[in-house]
Amino acid sequence: MVKPLAFKGEKTKVKKRKAAPAPEESLQEKRIRESASDAHEDDSWVIADSSGDISGPVVIVLPSTQPTCIACDAAGKVFTSELENLVEGDPATAEPHDIRQVWIASRIAGTDYFCFKGHNQRYLTSDNLGSFSARNETISPEEMFVCIASTDTPGTFNIQTQRETFISVTDDGKEIRGDVDTISFNTTVRIRMQARFKPRLKANKELKAKEKISKKELESAVGRKLDDDEVRKLKKARVEGDYHEKLLDVRVKGKHDKYS
Repeated sequence: MVKPLAFKGEKTKVKKRKAAPAPEESLQEKRIRESASDAHEDDSWVIADSSGDISGPVVIVLPSTQPTCIACDAAGKVFTSELENLVEGDPATAEPHDIRQVWIASRIAGTDYFCFKGHNQRYLTSDNLGSFSARNETISPEEMFVCIASTDTPGTFNIQTQRETFISVTDDGKEIRGDVDTISFNTTVRIRMQARFKPRLKANKELKAKEKISKKELESAVGRKLDDDEVRKLKKARVEGDYHEKLLDVRVKGKHDKYS
């Protein structure tokens, strides 16, 4: 094809290529995307079972007779706050009713330590006298804690400071201390967190989304009618991650049966 003449200094027009149309989203991909979106928006409260779960908004439930949690006011004063949202008084079901009861838990990169940021954007601090406050904007060793899962009571923790002492509540349930050096009932806390931040719940929702595929969709992918055993095999393969290999096997089997 003869190209038109071009002259020095003349601007050449560059033809813009049309973007290829985006591939149509399958029904299964849509389900997985919607399930992931639901998991991201799930603001229900659940128990943290291990330190690996702890992330995002949390409520630190104290082992007091009347269920309470650690809270702070706008000035950074830390105090025990009575919990009102409970199912039959069970602290394992506690949910916050006041923003002052909520802390944002974050793992400090490259360590096993956590920090807890209050609603006032200051960090929970334990000083050398065992007193607590939430007035520091930056993280130092006094704002770093280890959450040790209890071996005696599943779903509970002992939160240790850098001085190897533990967060505890006094017997009357009115004061939080950080100068107790042995684990006891008074140092054993529960950590309630939002479900959308719990890794295992996220994974379970995605797994269930993968399991949701109809016989009709599978038959459409294979190109023929399937028996119950083939449907079970393909559904199992979706969960285990070898779906495409099993799909090819079923297709090949169908061709062999056709010409045998």
